[in-house]
Amino acid sequence: MWKEFKEFAMRGNVLDMAVGIIIGAAFGTIVSSLVNDVIMPPIGLLLGNVDFGNLFVVIKEGTVPGPFPDLKEAQAAGAVTINYGKFINTIITFVIVAFAVFLLIRGMNRLKRQEAAPPAAPTTKECPFCFSTIAIKATRCPYCTSSLSS
Repeated sequence: MWKEFKEFAMRGNVLDMAVGIIIGAAFGTIVSSLVNDVIMPPIGLLLGNVDFGNLFVVIKEGTVPGPFPDLKEAQAAGAVTINYGKFINTIITFVIVAFAVFLLIRGMNRLKRQEAAPPAAPTTKECPFCFSTIAIKATRCPYCTSSLSS
């Protein structure tokens, strides 16, 4: 069983997939930082100093009654919250990652299309009388001796 697992794990596909997952996780971290630290602050500023990371709704009071100025204090007080601001940030992060993956796949597909060789011109055709395979330039069938139109 160990030998089979080793063969499976050492296949190129599995190693490529592992590298892809690791790079994808790192890319996800970069995109999260881009959304939280670069994109959302100007949007929040344009919307009147809104911090999307602190948008929440208290659904159950904690040990200390609210209102709470930010999410950290609400959670420290034990309040149960719906953190829709973080959800908005996560959706934006997902859209950016999905778009980046789309661009990557699109580029790979273009490269594959360019690499594909055009189909070779046919060198044979079928005789319409005896249905034998003959040279494409033939003017008479060598099998049934029928005269062929070009």
